[in-house]
Amino acid sequence: MTNQEPAIAFDKERASSYDETFARLAPIRDALHLLIRQIFSELPTDANILCVGVGTGAEMIYLAQNFPQWRFTAVEPASEMLDICRRKAEEYGISSRCTFHQGYLDSLPTSNSFHAATCLLVSHFMMQEGERSNFFRQIAARLHPNAYLVSSDLTCDMETLEYQSLLEVWLRMLKFSQVPAAEIEKIRSSYGQNVALLSPQKVESIITKGGFDSPTLFYQALLIRAWYSKRTP
Repeated sequence: MTNQEPAIAFDKERASSYDETFARLAPIRDALHLLIRQIFSELPTDANILCVGVGTGAEMIYLAQNFPQWRFTAVEPASEMLDICRRKAEEYGISSRCTFHQGYLDSLPTSNSFHAATCLLVSHFMMQEGERSNFFRQIAARLHPNAYLVSSDLTCDMETLEYQSLLEVWLRMLKFSQVPAAEIEKIRSSYGQNVALLSPQKVESIITKGGFDSPTLFYQALLIRAWYSKRTP
């Protein structure tokens, strides 16, 4: 994340309702977390994990519960979202292992101290490819050589019939999650305007240009795709 206003502002109202709004879609999140656990399972027992754009902290809390000696740095520019993340960490008894950084990556010291990083549904908010590659370079600069990155985004070539088909089911899923119709329309209209839906091949190229090995696609749920890769030595 560079030092800019996010395309979607997570104000107090949106932040407080975020988890509840998407509660019915939890199986998508849970399956992704399960796979991340397996990808990270061979990290050191005292691994240090960077969670970029952590939101309300779902992946951080899941990993902390499963790896009781790991430490985490939660980076989130939206103070309201980070406040919820901090409260949840306290509720789950993991706050002593967490550092909370309210801001963007460019204000987080470069230390090469992290064994892995998560970046879930974040980089698609960056409309310029150069900015997006630089975002991944900033993550890479804070990782050990060969450290893992797990990244997920909304992605599809918007000029294809595949996109139109997946979009139809995606919007149906948001309706199932009881997202208000007006909000669903805002979400739909943001694609290509405030949310950069690029082809999977283009996203993989951007990650590689950011300092990582060729990413491996390991998960897809409609428009969501997730990759793992390693920082180049």
